[in-house]
Amino acid sequence: MQKFLLTVDRFSTWFGKACAWSVVALTLLICWEVFSRYVMNNPHAWVLDAQIMLYGLLFMAAGAYTLAKNGHVRGDVLYGFFRPRTQASIDLLLYLVFFLPGIVAMTWAGWTFANESLAIREQTFNADPLPLYPFKFVVPIAGGVLLLQGIVEIIRCVICLQTGEWPKREEDVEEVDVEKLKEMVHVKDADLADLDQLVPQKGGQK
Repeated sequence: MQKFLLTVDRFSTWFGKACAWSVVALTLLICWEVFSRYVMNNPHAWVLDAQIMLYGLLFMAAGAYTLAKNGHVRGDVLYGFFRPRTQASIDLLLYLVFFLPGIVAMTWAGWTFANESLAIREQTFNADPLPLYPFKFVVPIAGGVLLLQGIVEIIRCVICLQTGEWPKREEDVEEVDVEKLKEMVHVKDADLADLDQLVPQKGGQK
C-alpha cells in the first residue's frame, strides 16, 4: 500500500512540475508582447487570451502537486497540537464532506464542458481568435489527477486511524515546528490529551 501511495505522489509531482514549465512560456510571451507593443508598436489581440490559458494551466495543475506535498494552507497553529488520530479524523471528515463532492463535480462538469467545446470547435472572442477547446480539457484532466491524489490522502487518513501514525511521505512538509511551538507556549502532552476530548469522536460521542 505504501508503494502505491508514493507512486501516486510521484505522479502528481511529475504532473505539477511538467505543467510548471508554463511559467517559462508565460514569461517569454509577456516579455515578447511588451516589446512588440511598446517598441515595435505592433500589439497582438490573441496574446492576452494565451496568457490567461497558460496561467490557468499552471493554477489547475498545482492542486494535486501541492496536495501531494502536504502544502495546502491549514491552521497548523491549532491542528498541529492534535494527536495523529485526531488529525486524521478531522481530515477524513473534511475530505468526505467537502473535497470529494467538490472535485468530482468539477471533474464531471469539466469533462462535459470540454466535449461540448470540442464539438463546436470553440474559439476565443477577439480579432485573432485562438482555439479554446484544448484548454478546456485541462479542467477534467487536472481534476482527475487531484481526485486521485485526494483518494490517496483519504487512504492515509484511514491508515493513521488504524496505526496511530501518519504514513511516511517522500518529502514531509511541516509548515510549523510543532515541538518548538509547544515549548514556547508551555503546552504538555497531557494538555493535548484533554484537547482531544473536545473533538467529536466516532459514533457522535464527545
